[in-house]
Amino acid sequence: MFNPMTWDAPYLVIVAALFVIVMLRANGTYWLGRGLTRGAEHTRMAKMMSSKHYAVARDWLNRWGAPAIALSFLTIGIQTMINLAAGITRMPLRRYLPAVTAGSVIWAFLYGTVGFIGWAAVVRLWELSPRW
Repeated sequence: MFNPMTWDAPYLVIVAALFVIVMLRANGTYWLGRGLTRGAEHTRMAKMMSSKHYAVARDWLNRWGAPAIALSFLTIGIQTMINLAAGITRMPLRRYLPAVTAGSVIWAFLYGTVGFIGWAAVVRLWELSPRW
């Protein structure tokens, strides 16, 4: 049910579903960040906020602003941290929502095409590989 490769739906429906999924995840992370700003230094979140990934995300966000959010959807590993940093720094929604929407559209189309093709290729290679 949750594996988009097994969905029997038209391509644009799959891309739309992936868009909704990533928008919910990214915005959930943003709002989690907004909720954690008070007292976070006294919780387990302090460890995450002092991690290398968070520092890179915070630096990207400070340097590039909203475009860093949209471009983070092309990366692996810091996308979540960028959205969290946007929430923690309380980036205004008028800047955050257009950026996260653009990034989510990019991600949905990439995952819906290249991601599926790449995964299908890996599965096919696994099927053709010599057995141990």
